[in-house]
Amino acid sequence: MSDVLELVEARLRTALGEPDARAAVTFLGTDRIEVLRFVDGDVLRYATLGMSTQPMADPTAVVADPLRGPRAELLLSVRAGRADTDKVLRPLAVLAASPQVEGVIVASGASLDVGEPLWPGAPFTSVLVGASGGLVEDLELDEPMDPVRFLPLLPMTPNEAAWKRVHGAEALQARWLERGTDLRDPLRAGVPLD
Repeated sequence: MSDVLELVEARLRTALGEPDARAAVTFLGTDRIEVLRFVDGDVLRYATLGMSTQPMADPTAVVADPLRGPRAELLLSVRAGRADTDKVLRPLAVLAASPQVEGVIVASGASLDVGEPLWPGAPFTSVLVGASGGLVEDLELDEPMDPVRFLPLLPMTPNEAAWKRVHGAEALQARWLERGTDLRDPLRAGVPLD
């Protein structure tokens, strides 16, 4: 499946340019996950590479299909220079490994929690998974494989995550939009939820 990763990396380079840094993390019993960092003006973009090696499997399935099933990589965009966001590499790799480790399917609208700040001083321990097709276009693969979707991650404060569980992802995104929330601000305060 290294050819899938080559195609994924080529798609990332086409959309985001050349990465200026990369790191790799391997968890026991999982494939290696790399995190690439791209600089776009005053924005840092972090992209996982390795999550799409295997399709995400339904946790209730008796046998995982080696070809069919959703595939994804994760994208996180933050403003540079406001926090030590490079420490997000390990939490991103943990999230990217979660389909293999926990048997979850990561899709738009889902919440993912790492249980600790995403980077030092971050008011966020979790992210909302956004819809694919924006920053990096989906990557079509040969049949019968599903396309690789590049899913943006939107950091959430604990209060926002709790509010999202009650009201849903669309309601939280609407609240962010109404308030003009800068979701790329690595130190932003939570949006008012009253």
